[in-house]
Amino acid sequence: QVQLVESGGGLVQAGGSLRLSCVARGSFYDVNAMAWYRQAPGKQRDLVARITVSGTTDYEDSVKGRFTISRDNAKNTVYLQMDSLTPEDTAVYYCNALIWPARTTIRPNGYWGQGTQVTVSS
Repeated sequence: QVQLVESGGGLVQAGGSLRLSCVARGSFYDVNAMAWYRQAPGKQRDLVARITVSGTTDYEDSVKGRFTISRDNAKNTVYLQMDSLTPEDTAVYYCNALIWPARTTIRPNGYWGQGTQVTVSS
């Protein structure tokens, strides 16, 4: 069974920083792409940033230059460094990963973390 376990959320003042972590735990063969999404109250869940196995990254426009996604493949962990936070960044942040359950699997399965709350006060 695969689990994505997130940590690092909390309350911060505008202009501050937070670092989110997400580790994939359980029995699986390998981890493919990893990503962070966020969902504000009353809004849909949107992609914030994603990273491939080789380290290629992609960001939503509003976080470019402020957020940095990175990963440690040996630890099956993805990080999201968030700087210059604004109240508009307030949301529940979810980790997502494509994971190969076995070497012979045709395609990876998608998994979600439980979410971690980020609140930015003005």
